Order: sequence, then C-alpha cells, then structure tokens
Amino acid sequence: MSGWEVVRLDELDSIPLFEGLVWHPVRRRLGIRAFGMNAYTSERPGDMVVEEHDETGGGAGGHEEVYLVLSGRATFTLGGEKQDAPAGTFVFVSDPAMRRKAIAEEEGTVVLAVGGEPGQAYEISAWEYYFAAMPAFREERWDDAIALMQEGLEEKPGHSALLYSLACAESRAGRAEEALAHLQASVAGDSKYADRARDDSDFDPIRGLPGFPA
Repeated sequence: MSGWEVVRLDELDSIPLFEGLVWHPVRRRLGIRAFGMNAYTSERPGDMVVEEHDETGGGAGGHEEVYLVLSGRATFTLGGEKQDAPAGTFVFVSDPAMRRKAIAEEEGTVVLAVGGEPGQAYEISAWEYYFAAMPAFREERWDDAIALMQEGLEEKPGHSALLYSLACAESRAGRAEEALAHLQASVAGDSKYADRARDDSDFDPIRGLPGFPA
C-alpha cells in the first residue's frame, strides 16, 4: 500500500437513483473510514442533485453535513428556505433533523457531500448499501443484491432496514425460509417494516407462509 490514491470523478461508479439523481460513491471507492464523502450529479438540469432527506431516519447516521458545489449551479432547499448555490459555494447543515434537498440548475452540476456525527467515531450509514444495490435490484441480479446486503450487515449487524432489503432480495431469489427469517428479524427490530411488507410485491412469493409478519 502506498498510503495514497488518486481517482477522478469520471472513474467512480455512476449509480442512477431516483428523480434524475446520480450517486458517485467516493467513500466506498476509496475505503474512507474517518468520515462520509460522496459526489452527486444529475441526469439533466432541473433534476435532483441532493435527495430530499434528513439525518434522523433509519438509514441515516445523524450527521452534520457540508455540501460543496464543485461545478454548475444548484438551488438548495433548507428547512423550507431556498438558497442559490453557484460553483464554489459551501452549504453547511448542522441540524440532523433539518430537511434538505438540492436541484441542479445547470448541466454539469456536481455536488460533493461530506458528513459525520459530532463527537462520535465514524460509522458507515446503512443507506450506502441499499444505494449500491439499486442496480442489482433493478436488473434482478438477486445474488449480487443479497451479497451487498450481507456486506452491510457485517458492518451493521441487526440493522432493520438492511434485513428488510435482504429479505426482499431473498424472496425474489426463491430463498423463502431465509427471506421469512430475515423479514421477521427486521420487524422485531422496527415494527414499521410489518406495515411496509404488507403491500410490498417483493414478498408475494412468501406472503402465504406461516409466520409472515404483515
């Protein structure tokens, strides 16, 4: 190991998520363990370049976050207030509960996000694993999706959201007993996943099994 690495944005994975948002996993690519870091672009002007979220949900890490607009221009909405952010703008969100999002206003808009929880050693957020697995879910590559969820659970044992996503993939892959066991474990950790499973078509193959928690 040399102790350093150089990577260009166009050498990172480009993973389309939703509403035109494209994720470029910096932390995951470089193996950073001290803080979270990711880059985001959009498919076209007017699309999302930072997803609407806060840092208090099940997959989040309770982070303070800094967003740096590297190129182009974005409009951030922070707690309901809009903020113009041309290239070179830093946007700091100190309150984990604040809702935030950003829309790309120009072609080639790139936003870099850096975050961590104050006073705590950094832990990888669970959402990284479901975002990484999105292409596998879309393409029905269930073994790959399962492997990514298992990777996440090695990092975050017993995490309800990861167990739920693992159960989805196992159900679609025909692994009924494993899917049911992991869904039950997910619901035991957070009862909201029983409600979610009720209408989730991923569980149609196992819905009739005894012990299905919805």
